[in-house]
Amino acid sequence: MSENIRLMFTPEFFRSILLPALIGGVAVTICASLLGVTLVLKKYSMIGDGLSHIGYGALSVAAVMNLAPLKVALPVVIIAAFILLRLNNNSKLHGDSAIALFSTTALAIGILVSSKAGLTNDVSHYMFGSILAMSDSDVILSVVLSVIVILAFLLLYNRIFSVTFDESFARATGVNAGIYSMIFAVLTAITVVLGMMMMGSLLISSLIVIPSLTAMRICKSFKGVVLVSGAVSVISFLLGMLIALIFNTAPGASIVIVNVVFFLAFSAVGRLGRLKAH
Repeated sequence: MSENIRLMFTPEFFRSILLPALIGGVAVTICASLLGVTLVLKKYSMIGDGLSHIGYGALSVAAVMNLAPLKVALPVVIIAAFILLRLNNNSKLHGDSAIALFSTTALAIGILVSSKAGLTNDVSHYMFGSILAMSDSDVILSVVLSVIVILAFLLLYNRIFSVTFDESFARATGVNAGIYSMIFAVLTAITVVLGMMMMGSLLISSLIVIPSLTAMRICKSFKGVVLVSGAVSVISFLLGMLIALIFNTAPGASIVIVNVVFFLAFSAVGRLGRLKAH
């Protein structure tokens, strides 16, 4: 343990590995927590999990074809987000059924293609995450796209708020709910693809869902949930990274466990508050 702590504070490790991981990770966690509030409230919680599996399939195919993984995965996941949203609104195959069908099919294709090509180990980090292995270009891309997602969320905050709580009323007041839903799908797809590098396809949905659920234990307003969710997400990420470095555990799993601890703690606080109110 002491050796790991010393390694954390060596200038070379901190500058070349830890700092880029922290910058990229904080940017992605903020995006995930902001978008997660709307996804949870609209009962689209599992779309992050579904899109991550689709992204894994796209990344695996790209690796086998020797193409740039992110340049392939990003448009594929965006298209998938559009299709899932359209099916959810206009088809008998919607919700969890559509997500399960698309995600398991894409995941199976990814595993089949990578195993057939003998690249299972090469693409495994997309399944489990490898935040400490992010290159400088990965970090730059993560930060740039994260800033775009955050700015878009802030600029469209009022529209997103109205579409989240009452889409029918939003349409009646002249808001083109379809366009904003599509924009939100694009933002979600970008966040999921970026998060896969950090958390892997198996755990990225936790960054989207758990902080939002945690904030909802004690907050009553949409704005309050958004702010608390963002704060919890960033703190959980930093604590999870610290635990992973000190105890030599998997960063993604450590971050999820910290998020779960916060959820349990906030749930207890919220329950005590309700008991006192009665």
